[in-house]
Amino acid sequence: MESATRIPSISAGFFPTKKLEVHFPGILYRAQTWNLPAIVPAAARNMRLRMNVSFSVSGNGDQEESLDLRNGKGRWIHFVGIGGCGLSALAKLAVKRGFEVSGSDIVWNSFMDELHQMGAHLCIGHSGLNIQRGNELRYPDSLVVSSAIPPDNVEVLQANAAKIPVFKRDYWLGMLTDDHNLIAVSGSHGKSTTAAMLAYVLKSMGDDVTAIVGAHVSQFPEENVIAGLGQNFVLEADEYDGCFLGVSPHIAVVTNLEWEHVDQFPDEESVKKIFRMFLNRIKEGGHLILCGDSPGACSLVDCGGGSIRSYKSRGAVQVPESNSYTITTYGSSITNEWQASFIRPNSMGGSDYTLIYKGLPVSEISLQIAGVHNVLNSMAVIVAVVALFGDQTGILDLIDHMKTHLRNFAGVSRRFEKVGSVCGCDIYDDYAHHPTEISAVLKAARDMFPFKTLVVVFQPHTYSRLVALLDDFAAALRGADRVVVTAVYAAREKNVWDVNGRDLASRIGGTESEYIPFLDSVVDKLVLDISDEPLREILVLTMGAGDITTVGPKLLSRLINMTQESCGREM
Repeated sequence: MESATRIPSISAGFFPTKKLEVHFPGILYRAQTWNLPAIVPAAARNMRLRMNVSFSVSGNGDQEESLDLRNGKGRWIHFVGIGGCGLSALAKLAVKRGFEVSGSDIVWNSFMDELHQMGAHLCIGHSGLNIQRGNELRYPDSLVVSSAIPPDNVEVLQANAAKIPVFKRDYWLGMLTDDHNLIAVSGSHGKSTTAAMLAYVLKSMGDDVTAIVGAHVSQFPEENVIAGLGQNFVLEADEYDGCFLGVSPHIAVVTNLEWEHVDQFPDEESVKKIFRMFLNRIKEGGHLILCGDSPGACSLVDCGGGSIRSYKSRGAVQVPESNSYTITTYGSSITNEWQASFIRPNSMGGSDYTLIYKGLPVSEISLQIAGVHNVLNSMAVIVAVVALFGDQTGILDLIDHMKTHLRNFAGVSRRFEKVGSVCGCDIYDDYAHHPTEISAVLKAARDMFPFKTLVVVFQPHTYSRLVALLDDFAAALRGADRVVVTAVYAAREKNVWDVNGRDLASRIGGTESEYIPFLDSVVDKLVLDISDEPLREILVLTMGAGDITTVGPKLLSRLINMTQESCGREM
């Protein structure tokens, strides 16, 4: 039999042909294209993940052992692509559970800083030598690879030659979470904040929760991980590459649904298809928590043309694959079971609102994080905690217990994060890279700083997203007083569309806009403009998913130095 890489997982990568490349669990990898509707639901239905998985160890194909992912003593796991937010979290959790951890990536980043401090052995660049221990002829017990790692990666090929099992991230997550009460937070936007807030609230309430989030969280001991010992597991469940098809949640949250990841999904309907597959993974007797304000999210269960309330009134909805689960909706609309009413800014820079349950006010909620979108995120957290612990008699006490922790949650990195202030100029940074996210953040900024001139520096993320959503980006950015558009952050793409940031800047209209491709040039221009009007109240907001985050600190440093020099001359 020819050599092949063992990658037991489902990998949902959408392409313009609307076909899906599927890697079935437990079989040797072969690249084949299958019809999406026919194959993937069957694979998802039949894939039963177990915490204890048999595999060959240390190159000995005749020896079968069981990998207990709760206790890693004496075991070695190597992560390929360890610098990513997803794999770095899995690696940190493995370290906390006693595994020997190593990993490789092509560049060093901040996620790897903490892994290094935790004792992980890290390598820059991929090499077969990364999975050997010197002259000991010792190999890892298993490899875990990110979605970005191809089957012909040199470390994967070396592992295959040594008969070391190689797991893709989605399958590893399934093994990791299968014997827990999994709360999987999904959606096009708001996953990181909602998952982080839920994990923070549960831990603050005394639950020994485990959590994995795709962002830095200052209130987490390991930034994007909480390594608990209890049964509850909070996971940010990502649709990209079909990663969330590897898990079977007890509670699934869908914050919203829109066309996103346009490099994988040709249209919104293909996004809905993969989310429906995810809902088929909910365990029988489980719970679906859905934002009723999102038409896309509602469409996942509104397949018969009726309203979502007709499903909810039955208490449980029958879905394909003979599973059943309860549906609960939340949002600002009166049609939701849980409703946020009288939303208003508060003195902390966040929002207060009245929480209504089945038409009756039950509590006043305060948040220190800004924006109506975060009000909705907090509602998802409340409903998830009630679904996990509550009953009809104890809901009020449970919500009262949550209130302080909701108020104390400080958010996640790069979500309307303050960089600093100087001379009437406030500088904030945000991860927003989709038109809906931009609109939500700009509204939050206006609510928080109603009298400041709002200057947005936006770095488009990927050419495919820019060309697909060009008009939507232009409409969203008109909410600013002035917009600077930079060059596109290409990430993994080549510019086959011949589109750039200038195309977006020219389409904005109605708002002062300009194209400045280089980030250092943006800083120079802003310093010059701000110094020309030193008494002007300005809010500078950098936005994007690339390296735009470097602009805020550089701008702040330049403005502080300029102010100090000015004060020195006056003295």
